Amino acid sequence: MIDKHKGNGITQEPCYILAVETSCDETAVAVVKDGREVLSNLISSQIETHKAFGGVVPEVASRKHVESITYMLEEAVEKSGITHDQLSAVAVTQGPGLVGALLVGIVAAKTLAMAWDKPLIGTHHIAGHIYANRLVQEIEYPSLALVVSGGHTELVLLEAEGQFKVIGATRDDAVGEAYDKVARALGFPYPGGPHVDKMALESEEAVQLPRVWLEPDSYDFSLSGLKSAVLNVVNQTSMRGENLNKGAVARGFQESVIEVLVEKAVRAMREFGCRQLLLCGGVAANRGLRAALKERCERENLPLLIPPHHYCTDNAAMIGAAAYLKWKQSEFTDLDMKAEPGLSLEGWSLEKQRYK
Repeated sequence: MIDKHKGNGITQEPCYILAVETSCDETAVAVVKDGREVLSNLISSQIETHKAFGGVVPEVASRKHVESITYMLEEAVEKSGITHDQLSAVAVTQGPGLVGALLVGIVAAKTLAMAWDKPLIGTHHIAGHIYANRLVQEIEYPSLALVVSGGHTELVLLEAEGQFKVIGATRDDAVGEAYDKVARALGFPYPGGPHVDKMALESEEAVQLPRVWLEPDSYDFSLSGLKSAVLNVVNQTSMRGENLNKGAVARGFQESVIEVLVEKAVRAMREFGCRQLLLCGGVAANRGLRAALKERCERENLPLLIPPHHYCTDNAAMIGAAAYLKWKQSEFTDLDMKAEPGLSLEGWSLEKQRYK
């Protein structure tokens, strides 16, 4: 008989993972079968609460998680159609994220793991975003992930399943952070990214803004200078007493961001011989970026995977998909696990599988 605390690659018994995600301002719980089939996926958004503050307030986010986590855990299991006895493991986002928010999910997951005698799997938030792609299609290796979110802008090489190597990252602002700051400068409400995207797509004009390429062979990104360039346009227009063409600024900003992201991703795909490009993270919902990547990849015959919108933003199904990698390798987490706001993606890679 197979030990219920041991993952394996031979048994035909299904793996049901209860996954919890509370890294920022969404409380999310899901049940995922075999890392691919989503049986339930609940999300409680705090956008309306944080809109009054113009951004996420960590203390408020933590309190909101506390208010909803118990109900959502019960609802997710009930909607999944299975009982807690059938669960194989409990997974939770260990990091990165807001430490207070992470702790709410971690305490809840630990409690259930102890009460139900299930293994615990601490999971990396960005690994979740990457493996959200596997909820819709199998990933072929080696592949390249373009991670774009409120806190991350990275190019990640996946040499094999669960093996992550960061080959490029932002040196200052993340893409989502830059979008929100530009949106605030243009007077758009929080969250500002979708407003910038909408205005950019609707505008027939574009303000010319710089592209930041850094060193010729670098896959890193820098967005602080572009953000400053936008602020200069806004301030100079105001000083001249002219009306600001917000759409033109939004389009100029978005075109600058997208051109650099697309060019660096395509260059990395070719250099590392990747078989697929994976778009991941909350900013993967950006229509301009999705369209530009699709057009470029189709033109150059490069396979592109983009999750549907509901798997781009923070959700727990993606955490269940990533946790399944650890479950298969019997890599479980001790109950003394702590929240790690700066958890390394490369450090979270599978220990037992290596690139062949």
